[in-house]
Order: sequence, then structure tokens, then C-alpha cells
Amino acid sequence: MVKGRVHSIETFGTVDGPGIRFILFMQGCPLRCKYCHNRDTWDTKGGKEYSTDEIITQVLKYSSYMKFSGGGITASGGESTLQPEFLTDLFAKAKKNQIHTCLDTSGFVDIDTIDPILDNTDLVLLDLKHMVDEKSKDLTGVGTEKVLKLAKHLDERNIPVWIRHVLVPGITDDVENLEKLGQFVSTLNNVERLELLPYHTLGVHKWQNMGIDYELKDVENATDEDIQRATKIINKFGVKVFNK
Repeated sequence: MVKGRVHSIETFGTVDGPGIRFILFMQGCPLRCKYCHNRDTWDTKGGKEYSTDEIITQVLKYSSYMKFSGGGITASGGESTLQPEFLTDLFAKAKKNQIHTCLDTSGFVDIDTIDPILDNTDLVLLDLKHMVDEKSKDLTGVGTEKVLKLAKHLDERNIPVWIRHVLVPGITDDVENLEKLGQFVSTLNNVERLELLPYHTLGVHKWQNMGIDYELKDVENATDEDIQRATKIINKFGVKVFNK
């Protein structure tokens, strides 16, 4: 029996993939993003243990809503690929039940580790945190090498991707980063959409409740004007930005 550690479950999610989705927030993350709104998912020993059969049983309760809306199951986090055996088994069982599968990942994973998961993955939500390597390390604790390698691999495997990029005023909204983002995405053939997610401070209370200093406490929320400006820069490379 394959088991994994789960932080929390959302049964009617509508923002992490198409349609109505059963979202599994997996426990554990190797990144240390300064703007993380799920700070309590970092600890690999936290959360609650579930078997893949237990999760599939729960998912099937909502299968009619999923099929009607074009939804399915999304594995998010934390970083869900830290538990590859669990995800590989879960997605294989989901596909046997004709459930659409979506993987939300930072891309900080080895290809050999993620490939068995991708064999039963219908869609990947790929978070490109920062396109400038040194700034990525400062913002998240890791560089860009693995995520860019994964993006190219997903293109080679022709797996549909939604690129996501959090627009943080003063950190990820500079021209160099946005131009690198637009240029890189323009080289990929499997990207169905690029989403600019406006930075917000809704998760700051989790840091405060854990007694941890939130380094970006002086950063303001991204505005509509910020998103529009960034969109124009990315559009120059023939990449359409999807904003909700």
C-alpha cells in the first residue's frame, strides 16, 4: 500500500487547473520562497498520512462534478514531487478511473524522478519563480537550471503546460526577468497559457502564527496596472498572457 503525507485537501477548487478540481496539497517543500503562502507545508514530517486508495475513494465521490466541468484531481503543495512513488501510483489509479490529472510543481525535480508521474499526467502547472538565476536563488533558495530543463522536457514529451509566474513588485516585475520569461516561453510548443499571478499578502498570517519573520512584509500587493505593464512586456515575444 502506497502512502503519502498530505497537508490539506480542497474538494471544490476552481483555480488550480480546468473545471472543478479535487486539490491535494502535499506536505514538504525543498524551496524557501520568500512569498510562500503555504509556509506550513515546508516540513516533510507534517500533515496527515493517506494511502492512494483512500484518496481515490474520496475523489470518486465528486467525479460527476468533475466530468461535468472538465475538472479532475490536482496534486499541489508544498512540492508534490517530493513524494514521487505516491504520485505515480495515485495518478495511475486516477487514469484507470478516467479522472483528469494535473501536477502543480515548482519544477525543482530530477527528470528521472518525475517521468513515471508524467506517464499519467494530463496537465502540468509549472511555476517559473524567477528567470534570472542569482535572483531566483535569493527569492526561493534554488536556481533556474532544473525548472528550465523540466520545461524543455515537457515540451519534448508534448505534455500540456500552464506556466505560472507570481508578479512581486520590486522583485519579479523588472524588465530583464519579464523579457527572459517571454523569450523562453516563446520557444515552447506545449504551453497552453501563461498566467501572471498578482502577489498578495493573504498568507502572511501563517508566518506570523508560526513565529517566523516575513521578509517581504513591506512589499505592496501587485495592482492591475502592474499586471498590465508586465503583460505588455511579455506580449512582445508573441506570448499571450491569461489573466483572470
